[in-house]
Amino acid sequence: DQRVKNAMNEINSAKRLKFAIAEKAEGQKILQVKSAEAEAEAKYLSGVGVAKQRKAIVDGLRTSIVDFSGNIKGATSKDVMDLLLLTQYFDCIRDVGSANHCKTTFVSSSSGGIRDSLLVADAAKLK
Repeated sequence: DQRVKNAMNEINSAKRLKFAIAEKAEGQKILQVKSAEAEAEAKYLSGVGVAKQRKAIVDGLRTSIVDFSGNIKGATSKDVMDLLLLTQYFDCIRDVGSANHCKTTFVSSSSGGIRDSLLVADAAKLK
């Protein structure tokens, strides 16, 4: 009978469709898991890179301090560190100031300087 054949075909079709949907979902799950694993690995490698960069900076600073202290009579490690920090500070100011899109306000670190700096900045906005 044709109705029985059609019913069996529908049952088989439904089973295949159910299997296909389950396989598709499993594939999407695998893609998400692999994507998460790749992201975790990328973050790990980025952290390793940052750690190596910081170690290289510290090693370079250590070498600079030893070289500078040895070549300049009377210079202490603190003097060299102060000089290096000042140099880094000026490099930072130069880099921030050279970007066209940056708008900065420099605030003095002295006790009354913060209030005065904010007043000057506010007055500059009004001009």
